[in-house]
Amino acid sequence: MQKFFRSNFFIKFTSWEYWPFGIIQFPIFFIWFWYALKERSLLYFSASNPSILTGGMLGESKYEVLHLVPESLKPKTILIKLPTTVTRVTEIMREAGLTFPIILKPDLGERGWMVRRIKNEEDIEQYLNEIKIDFIVQELVDLPLEFGVYYVRFPSQEHGIVNSITGKEFLSVTGDGKKNLQELILEIDRAKIQWNSLSAAYANRLSEIISSDQKIELVSIGNHCLGTTFLNFNHLINEKLNASFDTISKQINGFYFGRYDLRCASLQDLQNGNIKIMELNGCGAEPSHIYHPGSSIIKAIGVLITHWRNLYRVSKENHERGVPYLSLEEGKKIYKRVKKNMAPGV
Repeated sequence: MQKFFRSNFFIKFTSWEYWPFGIIQFPIFFIWFWYALKERSLLYFSASNPSILTGGMLGESKYEVLHLVPESLKPKTILIKLPTTVTRVTEIMREAGLTFPIILKPDLGERGWMVRRIKNEEDIEQYLNEIKIDFIVQELVDLPLEFGVYYVRFPSQEHGIVNSITGKEFLSVTGDGKKNLQELILEIDRAKIQWNSLSAAYANRLSEIISSDQKIELVSIGNHCLGTTFLNFNHLINEKLNASFDTISKQINGFYFGRYDLRCASLQDLQNGNIKIMELNGCGAEPSHIYHPGSSIIKAIGVLITHWRNLYRVSKENHERGVPYLSLEEGKKIYKRVKKNMAPGV
């Protein structure tokens, strides 16, 4: 019985934050469909961010979206087109003044797929063996705090607001001087369900006894699917923070609705907008504070309903100002391209 209670199935079943994306989003289908009927467009959300393909719901280039952000607010980011070689990637790094470690991520992708922290040329070679689409080389932002900050501005209004802040706690274990790394991983639910990837990444250290109070950060990518804990930091929202992100967002042409994935040195820097934006996500991004451990699924669905209501209003107001809705035919072409690029073994 103890084995059952410690199984990945039971851990996921009893904590809705681990449930498949489609289950959480299922009630939202009816909201989306109702608004689609009202606008006579299944892709009405595409008008939410006029400068981003599909508004940021599907198929947009991460590099092109980040290119909209002022240089002072983002790390050095370079697009690498395939085919390429390790030699060429390292040459591009030197030309840009980049040194290891760096971040590599696909230009098209979501939910942490193929985002890697790269330490050396061997890691680049391994990445090139796996990646099948164009990718991004990005400067590692070595700042201690990482957040997801959701911003909304209705086109009819002069100012926007932040309505969600997610703090990110990276997956880690702390030694006690007795247990080895494998034992430490398997005794933490959030780490245990990542066992397949962690056992491969730390294959040569699993039997190592971790000294007392030694903390090992197992995953350094702030994605929920990779084991990062998402924490509700909405208590940080105030007039100062709203004003800071309003100023930033108005510098980004055609951006009204989406989430900044960022790092900063302190909470004061966050309030002042002294940040580094690693990714700018459009309307396809969630207000991810809903995944705070122990949070109510009913409240989460309520947040998502409000989220889609806001998305509809932003899209409709932009449409009334001349922004067209993406046609179904155009949407099909984008979907086919995404499906082809994301398919395993392509």
